[in-house]
Amino acid sequence: MTGVLDNLLNGLALGSVYALVALGFVVIFKASGVLNFAHGSLLLLGGYLTAVLHDDLGFAAALAVAVLATAVVAGALDRLLLQRGEQDAHAAHVQTIVTIGVDIVLLTDLSRRIGGDLLSLGDPWGDSVSRLGPLTVADSRLAAIVVSAVVIGAVFALFRFTGWGLSLRASAEDPEAAALMGIRQARVRTLAWCLAGALAALAAVFLAAFPAPGLERATGQIALKAFPAAILGGMASPAGALAGSLLIGLTEALVAGYQTELHVLGEGFGDVAPYAVMVLVLLVRPAGLFGGKGAVRV
Repeated sequence: MTGVLDNLLNGLALGSVYALVALGFVVIFKASGVLNFAHGSLLLLGGYLTAVLHDDLGFAAALAVAVLATAVVAGALDRLLLQRGEQDAHAAHVQTIVTIGVDIVLLTDLSRRIGGDLLSLGDPWGDSVSRLGPLTVADSRLAAIVVSAVVIGAVFALFRFTGWGLSLRASAEDPEAAALMGIRQARVRTLAWCLAGALAALAAVFLAAFPAPGLERATGQIALKAFPAAILGGMASPAGALAGSLLIGLTEALVAGYQTELHVLGEGFGDVAPYAVMVLVLLVRPAGLFGGKGAVRV
């Protein structure tokens, strides 16, 4: 029983971090119709900045700078590179392809800088653990759950109660009508990209924290496990991204916890398990858990 609870808690922690990344995918898609394949590289950028700055600034200040800088880079990527020419369905296809090139450029440069090193982000949790009844859990996992819950709650409040959130929802529903109502869609989508970049930088802290060995070149690729979570939720649904992320996190933790029993599926099944779950769910609900007809714009 303890093993099951331990796996569930680890899955909840993983899912909460994946939710930060998946929300970034969803916000960008709602605002611009673009699947941002550079999201993993933006996450790696945020983690790298935190790692190189924490000795001089301290963890909190380094993280704040990294979050802000990654948000600015994401916003600049959209404003200066993607928002060119007509903004229509065909343009969104082209912009999606452009993000693949951006990902290659960013990943190449960051991989060169990181090399074969494992970088510490200087987080205050270190390798400390706490006991919750019969369970022993890393403090970084508990911090991931708490911080993610607070941030995700703030993001949902942003969607619901601010003018930008209303503009985002209006633009996603009917871009032409939103434009006629005077909504500046270019600014709405750039702010969406900034928000997604900030969330990615924050997620990097927990993906590199104990029990992970630290930030490495592959950390950005690990973050792409949040992509099937966004697909599962319906791609345009923030609530769906949260539900999909928790499902993916629990799946990954349970597969890792019962790897011996699942050995017949192959040693690398844990790496493909999120995508296997995505395929199975989409076979039943092609639009995703929270998607509806017409939910996909690209």
